[in-house]
Amino acid sequence: MTVMMQADEARAADVPFLIEDPEFIPSRRYYDEAFFKLENERLWPHVWQMACRLEEIPNVGDWVEYTLLDQSIIVVRTKEGVKAFHNACRHRGVKFASGGGNCEVQGFNCPFHGWRWNIDGRNTFIYERRYFSEEALTREDVNLLPCRVELWGGCAFINFDDQAPPLRESLGSLADRLEAHSVDKLKVDWWHSAVLPVNWKLAMEAFMEGYHVMRTHPQLHVLTPPGMGLYGSEGASTKAPPGRVKSARDYVDLIIEFMRSLHTGMAGMIDPREMAIIEGLRDIELPEDLALAPQAFFGRANEEITRQGREQGIPTPDLNAVAVTHPISAVEYIFPHYFLLPFFSAMSSYRVRPLTPETCLFEIWALSLHPDDEIRETPKAPAPKSHDDPSFPEIPQQDYSNLPLQQLGLHSQGFDYMRLSKDVEGMISNYQRLIDGYLTGLDPAKLTKATQVVCSGYDSPIRDLGF
Repeated sequence: MTVMMQADEARAADVPFLIEDPEFIPSRRYYDEAFFKLENERLWPHVWQMACRLEEIPNVGDWVEYTLLDQSIIVVRTKEGVKAFHNACRHRGVKFASGGGNCEVQGFNCPFHGWRWNIDGRNTFIYERRYFSEEALTREDVNLLPCRVELWGGCAFINFDDQAPPLRESLGSLADRLEAHSVDKLKVDWWHSAVLPVNWKLAMEAFMEGYHVMRTHPQLHVLTPPGMGLYGSEGASTKAPPGRVKSARDYVDLIIEFMRSLHTGMAGMIDPREMAIIEGLRDIELPEDLALAPQAFFGRANEEITRQGREQGIPTPDLNAVAVTHPISAVEYIFPHYFLLPFFSAMSSYRVRPLTPETCLFEIWALSLHPDDEIRETPKAPAPKSHDDPSFPEIPQQDYSNLPLQQLGLHSQGFDYMRLSKDVEGMISNYQRLIDGYLTGLDPAKLTKATQVVCSGYDSPIRDLGF
């Protein structure tokens, strides 16, 4: 046995609650302090994290703060592009900035002793330099410490690990699919935030499978039209009201009712402009053969959303073309904590960040396409609400109502494992096993290949990660 193999085995031995069977996830991974500590030490310092939307920093000098546990990063737009810096004064470590703003003129100023830096992180002022030895004030030491940042999908992603593989490489084919759907051109319509009394992983897993829709979102379940196959491997597609769909016209009425429920319940996946277009298609000609009606209806809907969007100067992709060349799922996951939920040209978006072993910050964006020259307000991070705040859209409210109960249930004596469906809950197993890969210190190249597998659409089966 090589020294390297011995070191890997020793590191794996100190990780509690490793997954031994991909269909069974140890319950204590969701609340054990030691496991949470290892995630903070071995996972988060090495993964790409969505730090901000580029809309938040549209002008030179605009900056926002991104926090992850005890780490604070400043993401700033400079004349040369977007940069990121650790939010700690190079003198005595004071966190010098909070929230966001514009620093093009005044730069960053430490509130303790007044040291200053420009938007490029270069030190511009040290009070009474003569008090310090020359060795203590070398340029390398007094400039802000940079943090790695890369751009994709209209967002800035940061990574604390300078040796990590590039972001685009980690995303794999998922990036190709979403780029074809103009993900980089989406703009924020609204942004909500909530503190959930659950582990960060638990908060994400409700959105990795459609198996829960039948009970958690019955208003969607009963309206999912035959053949649509959106939620669950057999789709609540078989659950439309008995006898409801007898003709192509019945199908249209049902699909419009479903989309209206999704539009009002999510207030993001289908935007108001798209909903109005869908409503206007109620009387279109469709084949009488019910097997052909879905394709005909969605083809016409894609065509109209594309045509009307382009007429209004909205950078809409050819939705019919990309549906064939780059098909996407209703939920697309980007490891470790970011989701995009597309339908036509609009998307919802989720980001989850750990706070404690049993609390997390959950953010939701409604995103849609707008004309490039449209004047828009710069989005600002909202104050987090309670998880049971009635102002959240209906569908998130329904999900949030389950999660605290699940967090409590995982503590139950004798409940040692969550048991997963190998066919539709595989995404949960896939990303959890990838976390194990980080915790046990697998080779970065192997982790990158596994990340490309894990970054996928929901209702995925359990997959081979290569380790």
